[in-house]
Amino acid sequence: MHGRYILRTAARRWGNREPLATISPPQSVTDLSDDTALSRLRQLEAASAKIPVRDALAQPGRPGVSSIYIHIPFCSHKCHYCDFYSFVDSRDRQRAFTSRLIRELASLAPLAGPVQTIFVGGGTPSLLKAELWQELLASLQETYDLSPFLKGDGEFTVECNPESVSEELLGVLKSGGVNRISMGAQSFNPEHLKTLERLHNPASVPVAVELVRNAGIDRVSVDLIYAIPGQSLQDLEHDLRHALAMPIEHLSCYELTYEPNTAMTKRLGMGEFVRTPEELEIEMFELVGAMATQAGFERYEVSNYAKPGCECRHNLAYWKQDEWIAAGPSASAHIGGHRYKNVPRLESYLTGDDEGFAMIVDHEPPDPVRLVQEKLMTGLRLREGLDVDSLLENLNAANARRVRETATEFENLGQLERTEGRWKLTPSGVLLADGIAGSLLSVIA
Repeated sequence: MHGRYILRTAARRWGNREPLATISPPQSVTDLSDDTALSRLRQLEAASAKIPVRDALAQPGRPGVSSIYIHIPFCSHKCHYCDFYSFVDSRDRQRAFTSRLIRELASLAPLAGPVQTIFVGGGTPSLLKAELWQELLASLQETYDLSPFLKGDGEFTVECNPESVSEELLGVLKSGGVNRISMGAQSFNPEHLKTLERLHNPASVPVAVELVRNAGIDRVSVDLIYAIPGQSLQDLEHDLRHALAMPIEHLSCYELTYEPNTAMTKRLGMGEFVRTPEELEIEMFELVGAMATQAGFERYEVSNYAKPGCECRHNLAYWKQDEWIAAGPSASAHIGGHRYKNVPRLESYLTGDDEGFAMIVDHEPPDPVRLVQEKLMTGLRLREGLDVDSLLENLNAANARRVRETATEFENLGQLERTEGRWKLTPSGVLLADGIAGSLLSVIA
């Protein structure tokens, strides 16, 4: 979107399945040539990979991390819009990967307290063999304190594609504590799925959701994409009607973005299609909100809607800049103020080290100003907004004053409001979310 929304894939370097902003990021391995990248990977293979974890472990009395992200990179096909680390699965490396993942999770366990949320993304996690899922889930139960789940207070999400869901898999997930499935529908129009290079039949989505329900898994979220080339407002209404007619508690609806180095962006550059007009994008965004609200969903974040009490707690941890452990190739973590990212290359990930830690390719130490910047970018997405005093306490007086003055300008325009000490976007401000956040960020020297 051109200056209006904070989108799922914008400034996502430290994120996993949702956005986390990083201002002026350092050059990463994935920005370099293959030879240079491999050389740098070898340099990072030793002690530097353990700095964030060891620093966090050395902090006396620090609370245990309560969220875990796990990345499973296997796919049956690379969708053309996707820039997450994934590759077509030959299934012959799943055993080695799962063993390595279990070792990494065990090495990180001393950082954790009672676990409140777990999110498994990819890739397509539902492609992992059921017997390997059993091993992974059993290891989590043995290694981590999952007592909140016994009290009904834990959230365990696994991303699935409709074509790779089965009764056997869902039975394993259910018995292992999974209580939330995020289903990648994206569209119910065969032509639009073809444009995105999605392989499933639209009719498979409600069948998959029914399988999830029959397995006794409590909550289902569905993902949709809009502003697909050639999609009309009526097409989007059709998609929304199908999604909202299913027994689901959560809807994520993101505008298609054209990420660098994806097949979708290359096709756009070759003139195969054109971007959706901006005016239509606005109408689509407003239609999503209207139809979701009418169906009993509440917008709690710019692109996410939930039945009351069914918000995605794991993603809220991202947006609120809480801490989380991350495991798997390309997974990004936030621990003790450190942000770090695992190597986005399976071969390098599988080597690891003697203690089980993964090789990292990016690491940023604690930085109070960066934390403010990231809170601005992600916190303004939320219905609850931002606590002004806690946001600005990490800035010097001059920066805090400039941010307050800029916020007042948006308040006077009716795009931002201050209520009970919190900045919140107004309905008109939601359409300008990234522009407002960018303006607030720009005055921080």
